[in-house]
Amino acid sequence: MYEPPYLQLYREGHLLKRVQEATKALKECRLCPRECAVDRSNNEKGYCRTGRRARVASYNAHFGEEAPLVGRLGSGTIFFSSCNLRCSFCQNYDISHLEEGAEIEAKNLAAVMIELATRGCHNINLVTPTHVVPQILEALLLAVEHGLAIPIVYNSSGYEKVETLSLLRGIIDIYMPDFKFWDEKWAERYCNAPDYREKAVKALKEMHAQVGDLVIDENGIAEKGLLVRHLVMPHGIAGTEKVVEFIAKEISSNTYVNVMDQYRPCGTAHEDTYINQMLSPKEYTRALERAKNAGLKRLDQRQGFRVLFRI
Repeated sequence: MYEPPYLQLYREGHLLKRVQEATKALKECRLCPRECAVDRSNNEKGYCRTGRRARVASYNAHFGEEAPLVGRLGSGTIFFSSCNLRCSFCQNYDISHLEEGAEIEAKNLAAVMIELATRGCHNINLVTPTHVVPQILEALLLAVEHGLAIPIVYNSSGYEKVETLSLLRGIIDIYMPDFKFWDEKWAERYCNAPDYREKAVKALKEMHAQVGDLVIDENGIAEKGLLVRHLVMPHGIAGTEKVVEFIAKEISSNTYVNVMDQYRPCGTAHEDTYINQMLSPKEYTRALERAKNAGLKRLDQRQGFRVLFRI
């Protein structure tokens, strides 16, 4: 029976120390690459437009995630409002840009985690957690005291600081970052983050160093490890070939990768003629071929089905 390592950290008193260190960082917030340096402990707001309290848009047992996360009873997803990256084409634009959701106290966030675990969810899936790491750790401490003992999934954009990720060592069981762009030109144009590749490369290396390749139990449920998502975009602007080569050669050829085909114009994408279109089956098939040619051995199992039945 898998035991999340955060339980050992809790028993040894280290989880409390991480909470204290993370919340202290809110005083002059540099948790993400934006490094706004605002006093979020005093409810000042920077790029992520989030003050002392986290905002939650929704939570549920989610069945649309990758199979190793979903299992029979679902992945316990908690969608946090706002984002430190804020892609212009975000499919959750109402949450990431329009900040749909409500502020929540640590005790209430802990109660949400416990509720999802009680429902039988296989994990707690933190969606867009980067800007609320301290608030999550505060809630996790309380949730552990009330019996939480399932894996924690860190479901992020990949735009991270290694220093913040180091606070999560031994706490996060499954890292699930995106790798969105290789070329800084497109990262700047659509995310206002020309340093995206630089930060994502370092982040994925740190994540893999912490948790290794994805480990799946005899029932097909993920216990720990790295799972990478890459959204294929029109005109090849995501830099798929370079991204998959990096993952295969510098992370691990055994990395579990979801090469995603669900791009559609959302947010303000309709204002940009270059991405105001759906992805073509040919573009997606080519992306899958590049992933396989790069040497990646564990591509998400749904992909062959998508190619075969896509209209």
